Amino acid sequence: MHPRLMLSELQEHPLRQRLNNEFHARPPVPLVGAVLVSHLVFKHSTEKAPAARDNLTKLCQGHVCNSIDSSDSHMMIDTGAFRMRWELHTEFSSYTFFRPLATGEELHPDVTAFDAVHPEWISGIPGKLIVATHVELRSTDEISPDSVLASLTPNGRTMVAARVADDTAWIFTDFKIDNGFSRFLVLNDGMTQRQTGRTVQRLVEIETYRLMSLLGLPVAKEVSRWLYDGEKQLAELMDSIGQAKTPDDERGVLGTLSALAADVEHSVARTTFRFGASRAYHGLVMQRIEELRETRISGLPTFFEFMQRRLLPAMNTCEAISRRQEELSARVARNSQLLRTRVDIELERQNQELLGQMNQRAKLQLRLQETVEGLSVVVLTYYGSQLVQYLAKGTKELHHLNTDVITAISIPVIAGLVFWGTRQMRKKLAAEAGETPH
Repeated sequence: MHPRLMLSELQEHPLRQRLNNEFHARPPVPLVGAVLVSHLVFKHSTEKAPAARDNLTKLCQGHVCNSIDSSDSHMMIDTGAFRMRWELHTEFSSYTFFRPLATGEELHPDVTAFDAVHPEWISGIPGKLIVATHVELRSTDEISPDSVLASLTPNGRTMVAARVADDTAWIFTDFKIDNGFSRFLVLNDGMTQRQTGRTVQRLVEIETYRLMSLLGLPVAKEVSRWLYDGEKQLAELMDSIGQAKTPDDERGVLGTLSALAADVEHSVARTTFRFGASRAYHGLVMQRIEELRETRISGLPTFFEFMQRRLLPAMNTCEAISRRQEELSARVARNSQLLRTRVDIELERQNQELLGQMNQRAKLQLRLQETVEGLSVVVLTYYGSQLVQYLAKGTKELHHLNTDVITAISIPVIAGLVFWGTRQMRKKLAAEAGETPH
């Protein structure tokens, strides 16, 4: 750190250096003269990343390796016989081999830039091969662009060609796999070393991202068949909702609709990453083509036109299927909510009827209680008057009171107490039943 920063006792963010190094990682390899570039890409899961790094150490066991650049996700080594560049990405690893060619050297169709690598090391690379391409770099002094154009036949393969880098290079390819590799021919007509390296890097990235983006197409076709059945089933369920007459019918449709919603969400979760990755890879392809700054060669399609005609429809298919999935999910959710609302309303109606019946029973119980209370008052009054009369006779001589007078006074008092007690009990019962006592 700078001394002034150290004196200020500034705290450096722990990721500052790492992020800045990542910004400058994977620079293009400067190329000069005739070079053969072989590019291999292996698709694998993130769990295979440590195995990919460990396999690189085995390559240096059989060769004298000089590490030019190295990090957790990038390595550049030089063995003298070839250079190899390794890059680790989210779901694939790329291996780019560079081998210089002698001027005018003829290439056999089976020649690769990694011929010096032991086959066992190649077979030990984790993952499955998804991209294999050759880029043959020559100068226009060795191979004339006119000779390449003259070799093209009207009934031959569709050739894609363009002049790039402000007309300082020619590129020819047909994007076909021949003898296990797709092939690019680059004729240098004035590019600098770094321009040449950037151009070759863009070509191998175009081929890599082109095939990686197409991984979403088989998934889209598979989901398309399932989506047709799902949309048809949803339409039939909507008809069943309109024909449902009983709560049991509605609950049955709701169960089927919930199962369909689970299937739709499972499909969305399974394909969201793949469709999103295809969209991102397609964007990278078009960006790399734009960076080529291509100029049309008369009679041949450019890279941009070829991708618009061949790659873009596949990407539109993936995008359309992704939208259909999201729309089906939203429709299922809306219809499920509508059906749940109908079921909830029916349940509330049944609950109201049940509460009404309970209220009616409470009223009947209250009337019965009032009747019993009235009879109880009569009975208690009678027995109370008899008790008072009996007590009055026993205390006649002591208090010199008239029995008739005491009885006449006591009977209303006792009756009033009994009536007051029963009144309070009836109020309590009425409050528990949610009614106003009479």
